[in-house]
Amino acid sequence: MQVYEQNYAPFWDSLGWSALFAALPLLTLFALLGGLRWKAWKASLVALAVSLAVALAVYGMPLGQAVLAGTEGAAFGFMPILWIVLNAIWIYKLTELTGWDDVLRRAFGTLSGDQRVQAVIIAFCFGALLEALAGFGTPVAVSAAMLIALGLQPIKAAGVALVANTAPVAFGAIGVPITTLGEITGLDPAEVGAVVGRQTPVLAAVVPLVLVFMVDGRRGLRQTWPVALATGVAFGVAQFVSANYISYQIADIIAAFAGALAAIVVLRVWQPQKHTALVSSGGGGDAAAGEPAAERPSRGSALLSFAPYLIVVVLFAITTSGPVSDWLADHATWKWQWPGLHVVDSAGEALSATAFKFELLNGGTVLLLVGVLTAVLYRVGPMRALRAYGATFAQFRWTILTVMAVLALAYVMNFSGQTITLGLFLAQAGSVFALLSPVVGWLGVAVTGSDTSSNSLFGLLQLTAAQQTGLSAQLLAAGNSSGGVLGKMVSPQNLAIAAAVVGIEGREGELFRRVVGWSLGLLVLICLLVYLQSTPVLGWMVS
Repeated sequence: MQVYEQNYAPFWDSLGWSALFAALPLLTLFALLGGLRWKAWKASLVALAVSLAVALAVYGMPLGQAVLAGTEGAAFGFMPILWIVLNAIWIYKLTELTGWDDVLRRAFGTLSGDQRVQAVIIAFCFGALLEALAGFGTPVAVSAAMLIALGLQPIKAAGVALVANTAPVAFGAIGVPITTLGEITGLDPAEVGAVVGRQTPVLAAVVPLVLVFMVDGRRGLRQTWPVALATGVAFGVAQFVSANYISYQIADIIAAFAGALAAIVVLRVWQPQKHTALVSSGGGGDAAAGEPAAERPSRGSALLSFAPYLIVVVLFAITTSGPVSDWLADHATWKWQWPGLHVVDSAGEALSATAFKFELLNGGTVLLLVGVLTAVLYRVGPMRALRAYGATFAQFRWTILTVMAVLALAYVMNFSGQTITLGLFLAQAGSVFALLSPVVGWLGVAVTGSDTSSNSLFGLLQLTAAQQTGLSAQLLAAGNSSGGVLGKMVSPQNLAIAAAVVGIEGREGELFRRVVGWSLGLLVLICLLVYLQSTPVLGWMVS
C-alpha cells in the first residue's frame, strides 16, 4: 500500500490554520460529551469519524492508511487495556457473587467506628487498591456504596469517593495509563512512571486530609489529622519507591497496603479525640457505634475476604521480578509490524508506533489467573464463574466500544500528524508550557473520564512540545498523567456513576459543586510542581 509521509502544516503551509483543523476531532469530542451530554461511545465514534475526515481532506492521508491506523489503536485498546479491566472487574464480581465483599466491608468497619477514619481507609486505601486492579469508575462505585453502608450521608459518600479517586489514578489498572503513554510516545514507560511517582505522592499526602475535612469540616481535620497524614505520607512514599525502584505497574497496590498499614498502626497507639456523631443514611446514629462492630468477622474470615487481592500482589511480584520479567520478555513477547501500515515522519523515518507488541503473560492474563484461583478458593463452579464473566462483559460493552474508539481516534490523529501539529502550535508558549502541561491532561480526563484516554489523546502532543521547547519529554508526559487524575472527580461519567450508586440521580450538579473546588485547587498544586520541576529549583526531582 502507499506510504504516507506526515506533513505538520498541510493547510496553506500555516501551522495556525492546520492546528485549527487538527483540533476539530477533540473539540467535537469535548462538545458532544461535555456540552450536549452524549453517551461516551457515541461521542467517541463521531469524533473518530471527524479525525478520519480531517486526515483525508486536510492532511492527504490515504484512506487505507488512515483506517489501518485506527484498527491498530482499537486493537491496543482491547489488548492490553480492556483485557486488564475486564478480568479485574470479574474478580470483584466473584467476591460479590459469594458475599465475601460484605465480609470485607464489615472487616473495614471494625478498624474504626469513626466515619472520618473510615473515609480514609475505605475511599482512599481500598479505593486505591480497586483503582490499581480495575479503574474506570469501579473504585468510586464500590467505595461510595461501602461508605453509605457504614452510615455516611449519600451526598458526602459520593463526594468523598470522587475526591479520594485521584492520587492512585495515574497507576490504575496495573499501570495502563503509563503503559499507554509509552506506547503512544515511544518513551520508556518505566521512566515516565518514575517521574509520575515523583509527582502524585504530593497529592497522596494531601488528599486524606481533604477527605476528613469533607466529612467533618475543621473539627474533623483538627481531631483526626495524625491518622490522615500518616496514611497519606505512607501511601506517597510507597508509591514513590515502587514507581522508581520496583515496578510502576504495582505502585498503587503497594501504596494501598502501606497506607492502610500506617492507619492501623496509628490507631493502635492513638485514637481521635472524639468520635463524631453524624446523620447516617438511615436517618441518624453515632458513627462511633453501629452494626458493623457487632458483626465483627473472625480473623480468618477477614483474611479470606482479602485473599484475591493478596494473590494479585504475590503473582505480580513474581512476574515483574527481574529474572522472570526478563524471561517473559524473551520467550513470551512478540512484536510485529501492523500489516499494511506504512507511515513515515516528515524526515522520512518510519514511525516506531507501527509495531504492535503482544505479551502472553500481561497484566490482564495475570488477573485472569487470579480470577480462576479466586473461583476455586470461593468454591464458584465453572459455569457460574463463566456466567459472571459474561455478565461483566455485557455490563461494560459500551465501555469497551468507547475505549476502542478513543484509542482508534488517538492513533488516527497521531499517524496523520494532527497531534504533532497541535504540539508544535502549543510549544510556541516556550518553557511556560510546563505550567500548562497538567491542564491539558486535566481537560482530557474531565471530558473522557479516563487518564488512559487522555494520555492516548495528548501523549504525543506533550512529546512534540517537549522536543520543541527543550523541556524533558518524561516530565511533560508525566505532567499530562498527573494533572489528568484531578479531572477524574469532575468528569460527567464519574459524577453519574457516583450519583447513581448513592441514589441521588439528578443531583450531579450539586455533587459537581462539592468537588470542583478541590479539583481545581489540587490542579494548581500539580501545575506549580511540574513547572518547578522544569526549572533548577526542583529539576533534581526529574534528573
